Amino acid sequence: MGKSKVLVVGGTGYVGRRIVKASLEHGHETYVLQRPEIGLDIEKLQILLSFKKQGAILVEASFSDHQSLVDAVKLVDVVICTMSGVHFRSHNLLTQLKLVEAIKDAANIKRFYPSEFGMDPALMGHALEPGRVTFDEKMIVRKAIEEANIPFTYISANCFAGYFAGNLSQMKTLLPPRDKVLLYGDGNVKAVYMDEDDVATYTIKTIDDPRTLNKTVYLRPPENILTQRELIQKWEELIGKQLEKSTISEQDFLSTLKGLDFASQVGVGHFYHIFYEGCLTNFEIGENGEEASELYPEVNYTRMDQYLKVYV
Repeated sequence: MGKSKVLVVGGTGYVGRRIVKASLEHGHETYVLQRPEIGLDIEKLQILLSFKKQGAILVEASFSDHQSLVDAVKLVDVVICTMSGVHFRSHNLLTQLKLVEAIKDAANIKRFYPSEFGMDPALMGHALEPGRVTFDEKMIVRKAIEEANIPFTYISANCFAGYFAGNLSQMKTLLPPRDKVLLYGDGNVKAVYMDEDDVATYTIKTIDDPRTLNKTVYLRPPENILTQRELIQKWEELIGKQLEKSTISEQDFLSTLKGLDFASQVGVGHFYHIFYEGCLTNFEIGENGEEASELYPEVNYTRMDQYLKVYV
């Protein structure tokens, strides 16, 4: 058996372009959906053309044209969707239901990866409003996949380092502070930080692996399971300086929700679950899940002290 052919939907996005790169690097025949709705977005077009230069095949299809989606899906064995689910950029998770219908009608797909790549939504039924909308919508997509008997893998990638590590988990900035830093509670709740390129590598590794079929794959490499204090300490060692630390209690943090716009409320809710509740590490991986770094110990994943060096 050769390597599976892969279609990436949302390939010009933050995660998508890394998935395309990893798929090509691992020798998969790689297709990228090119949607006519791109209009005059020259940056997206140039990303697509750069993929073509690297050997990817561009496939025209639209979510408003069911048959075009079916035709695109029939070209491949595996579909990976990376459409955005964050409210401060674009949020279109339920658009995937049209893709699920196309996969169902094409009836040839060996594996579908819906757009997840964050916390496991199956564990977030208790999540705060309005942030729970993200998890609720992901579960709607999962229900459609499973009711259609489509083979799947769900990727729980935890905290993207670009959003959570480079800024020492501070909100409203992407850069690390050099003087003062805010701790959530005592700063000792463990989270998991992932280099986004590693997320793509682990995802592509699972494609032809029978151990990951109809499973949730958690990306929890042991050296990247860190408390906020441990992350800050790595930065302090790199810059040779102690940061002034202040703390915000759980109650005070939740009170900041009032008066925020919708997207900010969603973000605050997610930060609460990660840094106060410890939702990324407060459970054992059960029989319906696998841990990526145990499956693929050959992947030399990026540790966060390495990751932070570029910010010095």
